[in-house]
Amino acid sequence: MTPNLTRRGFCTAMAGASAALALPVSASSPMPLTARTAKAQIAPPQYAMTDVWSYDGKIPGSILRLPQGGRMTRRLVNELPVPTSIHWHGIRIDNAMDGVAGLTQDAVPSGEIFDYDFTTPDAGTYWYHAHTNSMEQVARGLAGPLIVEEQDPPDVDRDEVILFDDWLLNPETAQFAEPFNHPMMLSHAGHIGNLLGANGTFDPVLPARRHERLRLRLINAANARIFDLRLHGLSGWTVALDGMPLESPEPVDGAITLAPAQRVDLIVDVIADTGEEAGLLHLANDDSWQVLVRMPVTGKAAAHTRAAPVALPPNPRMEVPGLDAAQRLEMTMEGGAMRGIISASYQGRDMGGRELMQNGQFWALAGQVGMTETPFARLNMGETVRLKLINNTVFAHAMHLHGMHFRQVRANGSLGPMRDTILSLPNQPLEIAFVADNPGKWLLHCHMLAHAASGMNTWIEVA
Repeated sequence: MTPNLTRRGFCTAMAGASAALALPVSASSPMPLTARTAKAQIAPPQYAMTDVWSYDGKIPGSILRLPQGGRMTRRLVNELPVPTSIHWHGIRIDNAMDGVAGLTQDAVPSGEIFDYDFTTPDAGTYWYHAHTNSMEQVARGLAGPLIVEEQDPPDVDRDEVILFDDWLLNPETAQFAEPFNHPMMLSHAGHIGNLLGANGTFDPVLPARRHERLRLRLINAANARIFDLRLHGLSGWTVALDGMPLESPEPVDGAITLAPAQRVDLIVDVIADTGEEAGLLHLANDDSWQVLVRMPVTGKAAAHTRAAPVALPPNPRMEVPGLDAAQRLEMTMEGGAMRGIISASYQGRDMGGRELMQNGQFWALAGQVGMTETPFARLNMGETVRLKLINNTVFAHAMHLHGMHFRQVRANGSLGPMRDTILSLPNQPLEIAFVADNPGKWLLHCHMLAHAASGMNTWIEVA
């Protein structure tokens, strides 16, 4: 077994690191996005560099920025020793560009290329990541931020992206612990790292000034870790979830929960004094709050804090009408350690739990393990759907729908904020509703990527 490695124990040296560099994207100039091996100093400097898989040699990949309604053209150049593909997470794009190997495209072989070309209808915070053997490829580093800017952006001093991650490293070599598909990870909470950080380093540093106003775009790119975060030396508001603006900014009063693949946009004011340190704390395994992102405060940006921010402009097609007449579907989640599967369908035939485990499969959605020839549901273009999710496992699952956003239907019938990924907790049924307004074959899966790799994958078809 790999020796236990905690962030507190591993981070004996403190080293500042800059956030990933943002590169402007020209809407008319196709550029390569090269998936290749590289080395990165993820761990403290007294440790060896880690062998990673990267986009253009960077961990995380460069921040891709373009305006709302802009055109994204990228040529994936695969210099990895294995096939890969890219999913543009949260963007409501043409199905052929969704990047799901085996469903919307073939995986791109080593030494080959694939051109992605799509427009961006929604402003907000999104990200891109590998979608071929995602559990391993994302864990090795194949992820990066994708930012679509509003035509009328908010009044802030700086716009900062913080992409959270964790890495499961051997503390003696600082290399990734293998195998990635260990049955314990597949059947339990997932591939959870022993070193936490952001923007590719264990000790992310973001300098700040007193009374500075920042837009913080928080992205959880971890394989399975749920981050519980708290502001320190900052006061702020949540203005968007999963890229979609809230109707009005909501003050941040307590912890911010960020499940795998989810995003939160904050507008914060630095209230710590010059010489102090603001930042973001995370809830550690021992229930203590520990520093995750350091923001040393030097100088002053203004004499006073500003008034509360106004809401971001809404994106198109955020309404979910027709709830009363909506088609109702139900999906039960089963499996995993402590509960297991009695039987389910896998590769066209019914199997018992023991045989499924022998095939490396531990989870089922609606009695089905993994992908099938036929979809979980065939939906008519434009119809409203209500999907009840029943979590009969003992683990949390971050359920992600490709191609469309949804709203939670609360117990009183009201609708929650628009999202593309929702955290389902054990024995707490929840219901989501969405308009099937994007034609094609769309994946629905758990973004605890080890769970997806071992059964929690299905798809819907909109026509």
